[in-house]
Amino acid sequence: MGTGVIEGVAAPESANNAAAQGSFIPLFTLGVPSNVVMALLMGALIIHGVTPGPFLLSEHPDLFWGVVASMYVGNFMLLVLNLPLIPLWVQVLKVPYYTVLFPLILLFCLIGSYAINNSVTDIGIMILFGGLGYLMKKFKYEPAPLVLGFVLGPIFEVSLRHSLEISDGRFEVFFTRPISAVGLGFAILLLLYPLVMSFFGKKRRVFEE
Repeated sequence: MGTGVIEGVAAPESANNAAAQGSFIPLFTLGVPSNVVMALLMGALIIHGVTPGPFLLSEHPDLFWGVVASMYVGNFMLLVLNLPLIPLWVQVLKVPYYTVLFPLILLFCLIGSYAINNSVTDIGIMILFGGLGYLMKKFKYEPAPLVLGFVLGPIFEVSLRHSLEISDGRFEVFFTRPISAVGLGFAILLLLYPLVMSFFGKKRRVFEE
């Protein structure tokens, strides 16, 4: 690794491609996004009236098989573009980011946001959220929970209302049903794990001192 051996480059790239395509499985089968990109894709599908989940294949087979076909086409295009054009991509990486690439990226973002609805308001929204993203990066705030919460929040609220209607408004149903109880248990463990590890880490440092 790090010496130019081709296996050291091919192995992580193969794993990256496999993970990118494998992340579609929980989204299309269960309606659960596995990462931030899938959460954004899920939000886009819901906006267009497509609900990812067990019925996606039967209700929208053209979309499902279109995505599968696009994966084959995309991998083939990557092979065609990368092999002969590797020297060109290496030269692109040497282009100064803040003096050349950053202004071009900003220009394309402004044009794209305006071209959707021909509205200056969309440009203002893009700039607002761009500033928000900059502050999140500056203060090391992870954007993944925000995006997942934004996409899954409405689904959670609808499911919560349905569950309360079925149980006549009793919240104990979430603790008495096996699947719900196990899910809540794992969620509580994930929330308490950092606190417990931090507590024991402090005690260990005190004992060592």
